[in-house]
Amino acid sequence: MDMGSVHYTALLLCACIFVSGTMADNQNGTDNPTRPTEVRIGALFTFDSVIGNAVRPAIELAVADINADPSILPGTKLSVLMQDTNCSGFVGTIEALQLLAKGVISVLGPQSSAIAHVISHAVNELHVPLISFAASDPTLSSLEYPYFKLLPYMDDDYGRGGITALGDALAKNKCKITYKAKLPPGAEKTTIQNILMQVNEMESRVYVVHVNPDSGLNVFSAATSLGMMSRGYVWIATDWLSTLIDSSVNGNLDFMELTQGVVVLRQHILDSDIKHALLSKWNKLSRNDSLTLSSYTMRAYDSVWLVAHAVERFLSEGNAISFSANPNLQDIKGSSLQLDSLSIFNSGEKLLEKVWNANFSGVSGPIQFNSDRNLIHPAYAILNIGGTGSRTIGYWSNVSGLSVVTPEKQNSSALHSSTNNIQLHGVIWPGQTSEKPRGWVFPYHGKPLRIGVPLRTSYKEFVMQDNGPDGVKGFSVDMFLILVFLSIQYFDAAIGDIAIVTNRTRLVDFTQPYIESGLIIVAPAKEIESNAWAFLKPFTFQMWCVLGVLFLFVGAVVWILEHRTNTEFRGPPRQQIMTVCWFSFSTMFFSHRENTVSALGRFVLLIWLFVVLIINSSYTASLTSLLTVQELTSGIQGLDSLISSSSAIGYQVGSFSRNYLVEELNIAESRLVPLNSPSEYARALELGAGNGGVAAIIDELPYVEIFLSKYCKFKTVGQVFTKSGWGFAFPRDSPFAEDLSTAILTLSENGNLQRIHDEWLAGTQCGADNNVGSNSLSLSSFWGLFLICGLACALALVIFFLRILCQYSRYNNQVEVQFHEPQVVNRPARLTSIKSLISFVDKKEEEVKNALKKKPNGSQQLRIGSMEEQPSLPR
Repeated sequence: MDMGSVHYTALLLCACIFVSGTMADNQNGTDNPTRPTEVRIGALFTFDSVIGNAVRPAIELAVADINADPSILPGTKLSVLMQDTNCSGFVGTIEALQLLAKGVISVLGPQSSAIAHVISHAVNELHVPLISFAASDPTLSSLEYPYFKLLPYMDDDYGRGGITALGDALAKNKCKITYKAKLPPGAEKTTIQNILMQVNEMESRVYVVHVNPDSGLNVFSAATSLGMMSRGYVWIATDWLSTLIDSSVNGNLDFMELTQGVVVLRQHILDSDIKHALLSKWNKLSRNDSLTLSSYTMRAYDSVWLVAHAVERFLSEGNAISFSANPNLQDIKGSSLQLDSLSIFNSGEKLLEKVWNANFSGVSGPIQFNSDRNLIHPAYAILNIGGTGSRTIGYWSNVSGLSVVTPEKQNSSALHSSTNNIQLHGVIWPGQTSEKPRGWVFPYHGKPLRIGVPLRTSYKEFVMQDNGPDGVKGFSVDMFLILVFLSIQYFDAAIGDIAIVTNRTRLVDFTQPYIESGLIIVAPAKEIESNAWAFLKPFTFQMWCVLGVLFLFVGAVVWILEHRTNTEFRGPPRQQIMTVCWFSFSTMFFSHRENTVSALGRFVLLIWLFVVLIINSSYTASLTSLLTVQELTSGIQGLDSLISSSSAIGYQVGSFSRNYLVEELNIAESRLVPLNSPSEYARALELGAGNGGVAAIIDELPYVEIFLSKYCKFKTVGQVFTKSGWGFAFPRDSPFAEDLSTAILTLSENGNLQRIHDEWLAGTQCGADNNVGSNSLSLSSFWGLFLICGLACALALVIFFLRILCQYSRYNNQVEVQFHEPQVVNRPARLTSIKSLISFVDKKEEEVKNALKKKPNGSQQLRIGSMEEQPSLPR
């Protein structure tokens, strides 16, 4: 009996129920081509056992149903010879040999994997198919033992080979068996308690129990007395427990109470009419005897039918049942075991072929085998025991994996989705809790963990020695202690600043990164000295010229639009020129005192003021940046220029940056200079590459941030060119890494991660992102604004002059009508010259409108001279 404890609660259990098939022979082993009147098969199992009590009446009922069915084995009676193995490997082997000597052509059983291993060699020699409905050691492969037939392929781990198969299946899902506790057969409760106490002192709290159904409850009884059926534990039982539950008449409250919260597997049986018919017959038998129906009952029933179908096809093809002496056994001399009574079934290979080609619907579902000689689509129901019964929380099959949908209802598309989206219904775990247990604890009496702490001579903000109880302190230490408190609350350890890099992940498991990192370049820089003309630097010369022209242009446009309607834009020519210039440049500071009254003038001014706002803001920002910016003195502009140069490069001792520079960037080792502290960083950068120093330093971002907070004469160049982070390292497959990763995410979400960061790493004075890149603003930065302003001015001017031309035409027609009156006057020149047009534009808007309103009549005499002869109007 084996019991393995594994790491995780959701397990992929891998085991098999192997079924072997054989058939009986006709009378006296003579070669007779006609149908025999009787065919014998054997059955080998322990009568007085949970499985034996379930399968014996099933075998008898199957034989009776076959003999009563005229469609199968007509004229031939099927009989069964049963032998009791008495739950003993030795007795079972002897009984099996005696059974084979009685002329059976097939044997059902045994239920023990140990007996099956021995008998498999015998049936291979005698060519008698062996069909077992209970032995499940995966090493009993039908490919290795061709006469050993696997009928109901179940994912179980009976036998020693089952433990190995379970470990292989778990390894594919990143789990493993941490300990195998072997319970001796017939172990007393004290022995079981001692073994469980050893298991309980280990870190794992997930136990997979695979024992004999007749003694399995002793394990849970001992676990209950030790307090191991409480909150935090996970117990998973293979199908022995479901068999025990199914075999219990009206349930058994005692063992149900012992197994509260246990997850158990049960062979999944398809609900069908054949199953209901068997249940009806079974209920009639149960009226006289207390019979219970389990999955083994149905498998045994189908095993008999499998033999019957194979024999029917075997006989229908004209094959005869005959036996012959085994020459290998006849040659044994001096033996008193009477081995010469064991004969070879001459047509055993043909009968075995019929077994492999079986294809019919049984009580347990479709009976058909694949190319590996395993039953197709084996499946399990997953139960959770609670209260006085159990409930189904999902299913497992070798095709779909875990799912809440019954295997027979899943189509091919659903199989892919369920495989990628494993799910089960909620579980009530031991201790009556629905919260998923962690699956492990820190061992109470285990060996204390020893965690290495890198004590660097530089950047002690992350980890440093201390006289306190922990011996160390720093940002990384505080992070680790808080995370441990969140995850396990009684773990005492510390850890330092360890970067997560590829070669390290091959050796250890890392947690989720608790701080971002990556390599970046640091180079020396100097401040730009200010001069008398520094205020001109925000804009280029071209930009200044365009701005001056644009100011005058906008002022002129506004003057044109406002001249006829706004008295503030009228007056002597000299005054108007001053007004245009003053208005243009005063808008730069939004201090113009002239008001705009026309709609077009206000439109142009609105667009222009928006442009001025953008220009002012950009000028202020650029000037501020230019007055405070630093420029590099080493000539290094980025990673490419650093690699192509021959200058020395500094790196921190103990950092992974050295290997990265040599192995990934192919930089010569002779160019690399090891540095130990921030002060050495500063001195090497100040000396420069030509004076025994370095041109730049490559280090991780957190270190660089600390360095720049103390030394403002240096700056970063470019961006971080590797993406990584710092995490806490643990041995491979340690559960601590996963739990601390969850705690890190919790700290990040509630803001405590940033708080710890600010406590140790805040106060940077220079910043790590003050990169070079501030230049004078050019015309290309504002051409869009200038284009919008120019289009607005052009549109306003077009509308204005169209309106003027319309008024001028009406005004000119009015004058011509007055000239047709019979009066002697001197005809003036037509108002068509450019000079007259300009004079018209110069008129006040109100004057033109009044002139257009006057209507000429016969009594009125209007003297109109040339425009030059008219008295000048006020400007």
